[in-house]
Amino acid sequence: MRHRRHGRVLGRAPSHRKALLRNLASALFLTERESSELDVNQPKVKGRIITTLPKAKEIRPMVEKCVTIAKRAVLAEQSAQEFGTQAARNSADWKAWRESAQYPKWVAARGPVVTARRKLFNMLRNKEAVEILVGTIAGRFIDRPGGYTRILKLATPRLGDAGARAILEFTGKNDRVSKRSEKPDFGGDAGASNE
Repeated sequence: MRHRRHGRVLGRAPSHRKALLRNLASALFLTERESSELDVNQPKVKGRIITTLPKAKEIRPMVEKCVTIAKRAVLAEQSAQEFGTQAARNSADWKAWRESAQYPKWVAARGPVVTARRKLFNMLRNKEAVEILVGTIAGRFIDRPGGYTRILKLATPRLGDAGARAILEFTGKNDRVSKRSEKPDFGGDAGASNE
């Protein structure tokens, strides 16, 4: 029996499974990076990966947790900006700011940002993915309380082993917008036709 045994094994050893989940989460975040002509592995749609259904269901809580941590980092960074400076590093203004009373306040306000980035790096082990997550993705979900991703099942199975495939994507960007249907106007007033 599986009493209190949570999570899917996915047919892998624990270290292999953790590496797989880290790589899938990082791959989802890296689809949002700026594309260049030299990038041979550009995603067709940003913010979307295709994987098997059990892997998508297993990785979704980790992605949601990463986005929540990144949101906290963005909010802490915004609150720390009021104590910061715009002066160039090692300039006279910057050195004066370092000696002022604003600098310790900035350091204290910036502490949660550093902690969040370290925690994200510990979860993902990819500096570029952490940078993209905090820099672009978290800002998109600041006012959203949760539900940052969705899983869409694909109809066609994977070739080779017929595994069920699914799309794991961020919400908000690729949403379908449903329009309300309007009643047709047949040219006349509805009350006038009854008389």
